[in-house]
Amino acid sequence: MDEELVCVVMGLAVLVIGIIFAVGHYRREYRRTQMLRQLDQTPVWHWQRHQHRN
Repeated sequence: MDEELVCVVMGLAVLVIGIIFAVGHYRREYRRTQMLRQLDQTPVWHWQRHQHRN
């Protein structure tokens, strides 16, 4: 009985750790997508114009 309980607890711990990693991965991907969208909104010609003045 004790071995079965230990196996169940260890299995649940592994599942919880996997869920934590998966959630962290998707949160990073969401933030990365948001940052890329913000970069797309800035006009490219603005920084190129200032770069040519130097």
